[in-house]
Amino acid sequence: MTNPLDARKRWLALIVLCLGVLMIVLDTTIVNVALPSIREDLQFTETSLVWVVNAYMLTFGGFLLLGGRLGDLYGHRRLFLIGITLFTVASLACGLAGSQGTLVAARAVQGLGGAVVTAVALSLIMTLFTEPAERAKAMGVYGFVCAGGGSIGVLLGGVLTSTLGWNAIFLVNLPIGALVFALCLKLIPLVRAPAHAQKLDVAGAVTVTTSLMLAVYAIVNGNEIGWRSPQTLGLLAAAAMLMAIFLAIEARVRAPLMPLGMFRLRNIATANVIGVLWAAAMFAWFFISALYMQLVLGYDPMQVGLAFLPANLIMAAFSLGLSAKLVMRYGIRAPIGVGLLLAAAGLGLFALAPVDGNFTVHVLPGMMLLGFGAGMALNPVLLAAMSDVEPGEAGLASGLVNTSFMMGGALGLAILASLAAARTHALAESSVAQLVALNSGYRLAFLCGALFALGAAVLGMMVLRPGKHVHTHEPEDEALPDAASAD
Repeated sequence: MTNPLDARKRWLALIVLCLGVLMIVLDTTIVNVALPSIREDLQFTETSLVWVVNAYMLTFGGFLLLGGRLGDLYGHRRLFLIGITLFTVASLACGLAGSQGTLVAARAVQGLGGAVVTAVALSLIMTLFTEPAERAKAMGVYGFVCAGGGSIGVLLGGVLTSTLGWNAIFLVNLPIGALVFALCLKLIPLVRAPAHAQKLDVAGAVTVTTSLMLAVYAIVNGNEIGWRSPQTLGLLAAAAMLMAIFLAIEARVRAPLMPLGMFRLRNIATANVIGVLWAAAMFAWFFISALYMQLVLGYDPMQVGLAFLPANLIMAAFSLGLSAKLVMRYGIRAPIGVGLLLAAAGLGLFALAPVDGNFTVHVLPGMMLLGFGAGMALNPVLLAAMSDVEPGEAGLASGLVNTSFMMGGALGLAILASLAAARTHALAESSVAQLVALNSGYRLAFLCGALFALGAAVLGMMVLRPGKHVHTHEPEDEALPDAASAD
């Protein structure tokens, strides 16, 4: 296809796409800072509070691959506009929510809109930028927005929650969404979908998303109603049955949502397992450390936002080229292994944090280790997930590992939050001081997260191998540092 846009309009279009993605990234981190305020205002329990995060992650992960297929069928610009509209309207519903059910339902719709925007934004960037050097620059900008958005999110979350209340973290999306929608109509080209586009695997998306939602629901409620109760066991059995149905559908359908044959490739299978373990650790870190700083250390939302800033700035710096340089020099295994070991060490430090901890000694070192670890390992994990496939299948492979990240984060967060709550409840019943019991539960969750990250590091160093097609990405990666300096 001949690109209909001149150079200037292509870069303006990239800004529009990145602004839309920034809104999605913001909402992933901005919510963590406001969680204690949301819990107090809407009377969430500590275990049910995870649904404010999980409702978003489950629909996001469940519909990420389907969003890309919808773009192939009906046009990427059209789906981008639909995704932005869904996300913006759902943000309004979140901001006006007066009950737990309304907020969780609106967060689920936000996740659906976010999945569509994220899936088709990358496809649009690939369509707009066909030259390797330009594409490398565009992907560098996109990566910086994704990583830098985390920094903006935690800081903005602290400012808005402290000054205007937690509702403002959702309502801030309204003007951004309206601006992106208007500029998209003006700058993004309307490209006809190919006539041979594949059919939708709706059954696969519905079964796998429902299965995971049932599993997480059973886990987060297990502490309250009992792990051996008929409801918990029944929900887990239903989740397992739906997962089996999903696998059967994927084995037979002509255009599967998740082609099972790809998991026969060693690096793809390993990278997806790494993604699940690492996301479980990282999402738990964001969620539980925000609670630790507010409920144990007594930080206000602004202080929590500032506390996350060092880690997010370090991750953003790696996205602008440092990670690409490491991959070009050392391959994919060493950065993944070392990065995840640093992340495990950071979580280990949080697992030692006392009730009377202070920022310099007990928060900042762990934050910085997690920033270095995540920044070092993220791009190599994505490269590993694509290294055994032909370049034409790289987008699908990337979608698979992104889905693993979201699903692993949702299930891992549910498990670790439940473990923390169970530990806190048991100690509180033994007449241990409430603050000590709360901190002990958080420390257990951090320790389990560190073990997840450690397991992912071992897989990265011992099981991954240099991929067949890693070299196909090197010319683009090499341009990333130059792109950053040119900007």
